[in-house]
Amino acid sequence: MQSIARGGSTVSRRSFLAGSGAAAFASQQISAAAPGLSLTPEDMKWWRDARFGMFIHWGIYSVLGHGEWAQWFEQIDVREYAKLAERFRPQAFDADAWAAAARDAGMKYMVLTARHHDGFCLFDSQVSDFTSVKTAARRDFVAEYVRACRKAGLGVGLYYSPLDWRFPGFFLPGIYRESAEAMKKQTYDQVRELLTNYGKIDILWFDGGGDDWLGFGGLEYWGGKWHSRDAKQHYTATPLWEPEKLYRMIRQLQPKIVMNDRAGTPGVDWGGDFHTPERKVGQFDTERRWETCDVLAESWGYVPNEPIRSFRNCVQLLVQTAVNDGNLLLNVGPRPDGAMEPHHVRRLKEVGEWLKRYGESIYGTRGGPVHSGPWGGVTHRDNRLYVHVIDWVDDTIELTPIPGKIVAARSLTGREIKVEKTAIGIRLTVPPEDRQAVDTIVLLETDQQVA
Repeated sequence: MQSIARGGSTVSRRSFLAGSGAAAFASQQISAAAPGLSLTPEDMKWWRDARFGMFIHWGIYSVLGHGEWAQWFEQIDVREYAKLAERFRPQAFDADAWAAAARDAGMKYMVLTARHHDGFCLFDSQVSDFTSVKTAARRDFVAEYVRACRKAGLGVGLYYSPLDWRFPGFFLPGIYRESAEAMKKQTYDQVRELLTNYGKIDILWFDGGGDDWLGFGGLEYWGGKWHSRDAKQHYTATPLWEPEKLYRMIRQLQPKIVMNDRAGTPGVDWGGDFHTPERKVGQFDTERRWETCDVLAESWGYVPNEPIRSFRNCVQLLVQTAVNDGNLLLNVGPRPDGAMEPHHVRRLKEVGEWLKRYGESIYGTRGGPVHSGPWGGVTHRDNRLYVHVIDWVDDTIELTPIPGKIVAARSLTGREIKVEKTAIGIRLTVPPEDRQAVDTIVLLETDQQVA
């Protein structure tokens, strides 16, 4: 993914690329037109209704326990790093247990790192020997994972990184053009394998694609020094990835698959079916679909003994995402033996228990129509509005006007509630003894459909 623990602190991709062209353009949320690529609202409905998914970062980097960027930040020679594959023998791996953990957490889909930036594949690839099938594990973990997801009734997602640190052409695509072209061919071949050999795949989650990413934002030499490419400038050398060609191949193989925005250059190439704010809640946006990805612990890949989010923090992260009309993809990094940390599973199950009681205010809803604020926000479905108060910054909550007339009001998390019409909208009052520290939820029913 985009962060590891480095010297005791977590470094994000966004921080690592700060000041480079890749960082600047990765933060943009503008999609170029690409007729025939975007899914229809009907095709995307299942994904938007799901609201909550599990991200899994797992691979041979888990053996080191330093996070998924360990090879890069510790500058491990590719030959030495490859030896980790012979130590990667995950005897405790149980895809059904992973799926059960996601299902019990109230998650509706999963996304697994089929291949990260180190190039190691958790699937059987005919164009690489650096795979879990051809090394010590002798197992196709993607195949087992896909079967488990299907059996548990979960959407199947695969993460794939086009970039590969083993190829000099990624770092210097001009000098090592043949290497860069070989890396590109590997991407096209392996994406085709993933979408041909494992049945229906629901989500394809790219990371590190697009020409602006080449060389981590590019290197230029002038004034006697090496510099990153100017943050306002796109990659201008010979194009490499041809993302629209890749996207169209994918649409031909799996027409209804949901794709994110990280295979191309934002503002230049098609921006995917959804965009991906990382480690922060996306802004309120009911027009463009989005998904926040974040971590349960501090790193994406396995790092032992890291603190994890509290139950309250997990629920409030989900609520803040939903009221802003986005999805949440929450990451877990299993141990090198393939098992998830028991306390991670327990924390996720606590979230699932909360969703069993209050899931109607999350699943199948849309954000708004009232914009969120420091206090929380609103979700809605049909003629029902769910007011989520996660921080009582005042004794009352002032809402802007909502469509129609309120015909019923009740608290899902307490007993008493007072609803008043004011000159500027609606005032909600809940007695302190009926407020919940995690999320106080008030249901308002109106006499008409909420747009």
